[in-house]
Amino acid sequence: MIRTEFAFTLPIGYQDEQGTLHREGTMRRATAADEILPLRDPRVVSNPAYLAVILLARVVTRLGSVDPITPKVVENLYATDMAFLQSLYNRANQLEPAGDSVVCPQCEQRFRGEAAVAGGS
Repeated sequence: MIRTEFAFTLPIGYQDEQGTLHREGTMRRATAADEILPLRDPRVVSNPAYLAVILLARVVTRLGSVDPITPKVVENLYATDMAFLQSLYNRANQLEPAGDSVVCPQCEQRFRGEAAVAGGS
C-alpha cells in the first residue's frame, strides 16, 4: 500500500485573521502536475523562489480549519514553518538523499545516518 498522506504539526503555526492558531495539518504526495503546472504561473516566472509557495498550497490538504489553503496562506507562514513543510515535502516525495537513515536490526529503531555512526550501533 502506498502512503499518500502525511499528518504534521507545525512548529509555530499559522495565525488567521481572527487570531486562531492552526498547527495540525495533512500533506499529500505531489503529482507530476503539481510540479509542472506552477512553472507557468506568472509569479513563478518572475520569481522562481515562489514555486515553493505554490507547490505547498497545492499539496497541503488541511491546516486546522483553514479552508482553502491558498498561496496567500502559505506566504503568511513563519519561515520556520515554511522550512518544516518543505522538508516534509521532500521526505514525502522521496527527494532527500537515499541512505539518509538506518534501522537498527535489533530494536528496529530508525536513526538518521549521522546518529547511527555517532552512536556506534
